[in-house]
Amino acid sequence: MVGFRTWPGRGTVRRVLIAGVVAAAGLCAGVVAAQGPALAMLDRLQPGLWELRERGGDGAVRRLCVESGRKLIQIRHPGESCRNLVIEDAAGAVTVQYSCPGTGYGRTRIRFESPGLAQVETQGIARGLPFDFSAEARRTGNCGG
Repeated sequence: MVGFRTWPGRGTVRRVLIAGVVAAAGLCAGVVAAQGPALAMLDRLQPGLWELRERGGDGAVRRLCVESGRKLIQIRHPGESCRNLVIEDAAGAVTVQYSCPGTGYGRTRIRFESPGLAQVETQGIARGLPFDFSAEARRTGNCGG
C-alpha cells in the first residue's frame, strides 16, 4: 500500500475543503450582489396613465393608472395578494408566474422597449375562466386626480 502515508493529514484536507467552500460562497455572493434589485426592469417604466392595446381579437384598448411597472404583472388579478415566482429577470424582459389563492393564477412576460412603451403577454385563469392576453402598453400621460 504505497502512497497512503504521503497523503496530507485530515487537518490539511479539512482546511483545503473549507477554503474552497468559502471561496465559492464569496464568488456566489458577488454574482448575487451584481444582479441588483429583483425585477429592476419594471422600475424603469414611467408611472402614469397607460393604454394597453390588445393584439388580435377586437383590438380593445384598456386604460390603466400605473404607479409602478410591477402593476402590469397582475393585469387580470388587480389588487389581489398573490404569490410570485420570478422566472426571468433580465434588463430587457421579465417573466413572473403568480398564484392568487381562491381566484386563479397567471404567467406574465413584459418586454421593455422604452420608459413609456412595453409589450405585455399574460395568460392563466381568473375566477374560473381562462385568459390569454397580448398587448402593447404605452404611457399616454399622467393619471387623473
